[in-house]
Amino acid sequence: MPFFKIQTLFGKPIAMNHRERFLRTLAGKPVDRVPFIKVFGGTNAILPRWEREHPGLSEQIDEILKFEGIYRGWATTDVNFWLSQRGKPEMIEKSETRRVLKYPDGLVEIIMDGADYYHQTVAWPVKTRKDWERIKKKHLRPDDPARFPPDWQEKIKLYRRRDYPLQLTHGGVYGFARRFLMGDEQLMYAFYDDPELVHDMMETYTDMILQIWEKMVEDVSFDLIEVWEDMASKNGSLVSPRIFREFMLPNYRKIASFAREHGIDVILVDSDGYIDDLAGLMIEGGVTAMYPFEIGAGCNIAEARKRYPELGIIGGLDKEVMARGKEQIDLEIEKARTYIKAGRYIPGPDHFVLSNVSWENYRYFMEQLREVVMTTTPEVHL
Repeated sequence: MPFFKIQTLFGKPIAMNHRERFLRTLAGKPVDRVPFIKVFGGTNAILPRWEREHPGLSEQIDEILKFEGIYRGWATTDVNFWLSQRGKPEMIEKSETRRVLKYPDGLVEIIMDGADYYHQTVAWPVKTRKDWERIKKKHLRPDDPARFPPDWQEKIKLYRRRDYPLQLTHGGVYGFARRFLMGDEQLMYAFYDDPELVHDMMETYTDMILQIWEKMVEDVSFDLIEVWEDMASKNGSLVSPRIFREFMLPNYRKIASFAREHGIDVILVDSDGYIDDLAGLMIEGGVTAMYPFEIGAGCNIAEARKRYPELGIIGGLDKEVMARGKEQIDLEIEKARTYIKAGRYIPGPDHFVLSNVSWENYRYFMEQLREVVMTTTPEVHL
């Protein structure tokens, strides 16, 4: 990561670019202000109803609301970090409201068209060790040339000129196994019934990712590593501390070692649910930041900040207030001012906006939040 020198005028930092603000905020370093980013929109853009009511909005929303950065405020690449050579899914059922797709590898998913919670996996490919060996051999090759997009060389040129943060992606030590290989229930049994299989799945995937990253960092300087986990419910982590330390911690340490070797200071974990307790385990593995801190699951940024002052936090503002009107929005937005002052915090909604939210209320929420961002500076004490 490049070194950013802060110039000051009368003891106050001069304006930075978005990339600098993002990285320095999460690291607890002095900034002129924190970044103003989308984090989550409708489906990370807009809700279909908003587009019907306001044609063209999908092309203009970032400009209208003055979001900084791209995508969620930091960018991903088009490199395939998941299963490769999967083939096209077969449509095995279709109605006006849903589609059921089956992939050649054995995964079956239901797509609910127009619903807030629109995706559900109902069958996974790995049921036996033989299944896993087939998946590993065919779909988890780090040297598969199809993992890189055809225009990768052109993308490199763009990335080298960027002023926004760019991530290396890890599909999750736990998250990849539950999403693409076994599902939560079968994976939970496997921790006890076949621990060697779980170790092999988690280690094979992480080792593959590290090999892909090594190719990428030859051409581009990356700012952060994001790990997708979704390994918590409203009741807390789906695995015990013991399971985490035995199966996941060694892989997180590999990720952290790679980050140190390549000057990447931010390791960001995306996990829904109550992650306040999970944060301690993640920090032990080298994680430096987490999001989105869902309010409905019981997350509390003020408490998390007391327990983990070194942790960067993104999100954490209750998306539900957008459906309750301006008074509730104002109360929630004011919390952002307090969180920003405490440091290492980038504000945003705690998950995707649901269909009960109007464009007018979403716009009001974001405009009020931008005013707070532009007028509040973290009180950093180094």
